[in-house]
Amino acid sequence: MENRQLPLNQILHGDCEEELRYFPDNSIDLIITSPPYADSRKRTYGGVHPDDYVEWFLPKAAEFLRVLKPTGTFILNIKERVINGERHTYVIELILALRKQGWLWTEEYIWHKKNSYPGKWPNRFRDSWERCLQFNKQHKFNMYQEAVMVPMGDWAKTRLRRLSEVDKVRDESRVESGFGKKVSNWVGRRMAYPTNVLHIATETSNRNHSAVFPEALPEWFIKLFTVEGDVVLDPFVGSGTTPVVAKRLGRYYIGIDIHEEYCELSRAKLAAIPTPLF
Repeated sequence: MENRQLPLNQILHGDCEEELRYFPDNSIDLIITSPPYADSRKRTYGGVHPDDYVEWFLPKAAEFLRVLKPTGTFILNIKERVINGERHTYVIELILALRKQGWLWTEEYIWHKKNSYPGKWPNRFRDSWERCLQFNKQHKFNMYQEAVMVPMGDWAKTRLRRLSEVDKVRDESRVESGFGKKVSNWVGRRMAYPTNVLHIATETSNRNHSAVFPEALPEWFIKLFTVEGDVVLDPFVGSGTTPVVAKRLGRYYIGIDIHEEYCELSRAKLAAIPTPLF
């Protein structure tokens, strides 16, 4: 099958596995998506049984692997379902299967939902976080850490005022993890690198889709792994949050969804955003 030109700044109606077969190899800088979780969104996407989830996802991931640039990143937002009173292992199984497929499981970010709804369950507490798994094709990839730096915080006023001798040298981790620190490096600095826990409220204003990204979530990853003019793909685009943010930040976007109504919703939202000048 011959590849067509990359459909920049388009929302495609269809199954992402089929649509991506027309994409050129090594053409996407960032893939960020939240696919239907196992047995979730049945009324929207039909649902996938947890036992079948890995088999369902892997052919799609093979296309992701092919179209992603060697320097690109794939971010997968996903969460285990509770089945018969216990967490199903399909996310763990998927991680292992993706590694066998050729992906590097580089990092795991935790999205802490600051405004999760209260509730009571007999054997657990409310879900207040989800995984954002980072996969890459190679160990060296594009990452722009300065783009997501955060203020140092009040702790620096007291912690950095009086430095011990240990603070002035690289202090290796007590558990020999390989992560050491030199506290004196941060004297006089106003900004620091963030942690891998993202404290972001869930989307509450958009009721046109069964599961909506808060804009701050794809925005953080788009800033971290791309620059202006790069290409961002969401193969399960839903209501279009990822391409909306990508367009606003001056990136090219591509979205895919099997539901025409969501494609139209995404297109309408994108049309309302002025096209940035690169």
